[in-house]
Amino acid sequence: MTRALLSMLVAVAALWAAFLRFERGRLSSREIPLIAVLAALAALGRLPFAAVPGLQPATFVVAASGFVFGPAAGFLVGAVAALVSNIFLGHGPWTVWQMVAWGACGLTAGALGVSAPRVGRGALALFTAAWGFLFGWIMNFWYWYSFVHPLSLRSWLAVNAASFPFDAVHAAGNAAFALLLGNGLIGALRYAQKRLALARLGC
Repeated sequence: MTRALLSMLVAVAALWAAFLRFERGRLSSREIPLIAVLAALAALGRLPFAAVPGLQPATFVVAASGFVFGPAAGFLVGAVAALVSNIFLGHGPWTVWQMVAWGACGLTAGALGVSAPRVGRGALALFTAAWGFLFGWIMNFWYWYSFVHPLSLRSWLAVNAASFPFDAVHAAGNAAFALLLGNGLIGALRYAQKRLALARLGC
C-alpha cells in the first residue's frame, strides 16, 4: 500500500467516524437544512477567489458557523463545504484532507463558542488567522507524507516554507473577513439560532 493511499484511507476513516458520532448527536431536523445552506455559502464563497491562492471566505464562514451552532454543526459545515466546492474546483485525493481540515476548524470554533460565547470580532479574527496556518499545515502534512521522500524534519520544514506565502494570505484574508463581516454574520446566525429555538417550542 502506498503512503498516498494510506493517508487517504486514514482521512476517510476519521471523517466516517466523525459523521457517525455527530449523526447520533443533538442536531435536529430543522438544523440540518441550515447547515446545508451554510456549507453551500462557504463552498460558493471559494469560487470568486479561486484565482488568488489562499484567499477565500470559506474558513471564516465555517468558523462562524461552528462558533454559533456548536462543534457538530461546525464540523459538518466545514466537511461538506470542502466536498461541494471541489465539485467546481476539482476533486482529488486532497479533498478528504480539506474536509478534515475545515471540519476541524468548525469543530474547534464550536468549542470556542461553548467556552467563550462572548468573544469579540478581534478574537475571532485571531482564531481564523491561526486557522489559515493550521489549515495549510494539515494539507502540507498530507502532501509531505504522501509524496515527499525522504520523510525528515528538513523535508517537512521545506514543504512548510514553500507554502508559507499562501498560508499567510489565507490567514490575513481570514482575519480581514472576520473584522469586516464577523459581527454581521454572527448576528445573523444567532438570530437564526433563536428562531430555531422558538420553532422547537412551537412559537
